[in-house]
Order: sequence, then structure tokens, then C-alpha cells
Amino acid sequence: MSDNNINSKDFLIGTLIGSIVGASVALLFAPKSGRELREDLNKGTTQALEKANEWKDIAQERGTEWKDKAVEKGVELKEKGTELTRKAIDQTTELTKTVAEKTQELKDTVQTTIEEKMESVDETIEKAADKAKEAVEKVAHKIDEAAEKVDESTEETVENLEEAAEELEKKDE
Repeated sequence: MSDNNINSKDFLIGTLIGSIVGASVALLFAPKSGRELREDLNKGTTQALEKANEWKDIAQERGTEWKDKAVEKGVELKEKGTELTRKAIDQTTELTKTVAEKTQELKDTVQTTIEEKMESVDETIEKAADKAKEAVEKVAHKIDEAAEKVDESTEETVENLEEAAEELEKKDE
């Protein structure tokens, strides 16, 4: 009987820890946006707390069953059942607190990472805007230079045409 109690306790603890680790790993490696990840973290925390409460209820129910058996079998078994129930509740409470703390730490880490990445993106955008502005200024300058050369060339061509026209007129005379 005592082996069954220990195995049930170990199973409950192992299941809770396995669920928490599995949910955390799934959330960490899911390629989602920051908002979706935060929503999933909050959802996962809520689910973990619900599971912990379910397991607490199960532990309380089993504790009550053990208590009833202890009454049938004597005072010693009753005290042991009460003690096991108390330990199960305490451990469930501790696990719930640990899950909540770890979830908050994970949330803070994710939030910090997102903020750092956003700062990096902002800096990159600023640099790109500065480079684009410089490029536009260079192009505008080159256009101005080209326009001046076209104006000069046009003036030379007009002068050459006028001179040619004058020479033709002189020859015709």
C-alpha cells in the first residue's frame, strides 16, 4: 500500500513537471510573433494552473479516500492519510508557485528580447533612411550637373548653327 502511495505521488509530480516542460518547450520553439507568443504564454500558464488545480483536486479526493480507509483500519492509517493529503496539497501549491514564477521569468525574458530587437530594427531603418537621403542628394546633384552640360552643349550648338547660317548667307551673296 505504501508503495502505491509513493508511486502515485511520483506519477503526479512527474506528470505535472513533464506537462510544464513540454508546454514551455513548445512555446519557445514555435515561430510566432511577439503578441502571439505572449498570448500563448498566458494561455499556457492558465492551462498549467488549471491542470495543477485539477491535480490538487484529485490529490484532495484521494486524500479523502485514504482518510476513510484509515478510519476503517485504525488511527495510524488515518493520520498517515491526512499527512499524505497535506503533503500533496503543499507540493501542488509549491509546484503552482514555481510554474507561475518560471512563466513570469520566461515572459520577462521574451519581452526584453523583443524590445532589444525592436531597437535594432529602428536603428536599421534610420540608417537606411539616411543612406537613401544621401543617394537622392547625389542623384539630384548629378542631374543638375548633367542639365548644366546640356545647357552648355545646346548653347554651343546654337552658336555653331548661327555661324554656319551666317557663312551660308555670305556664300549666297
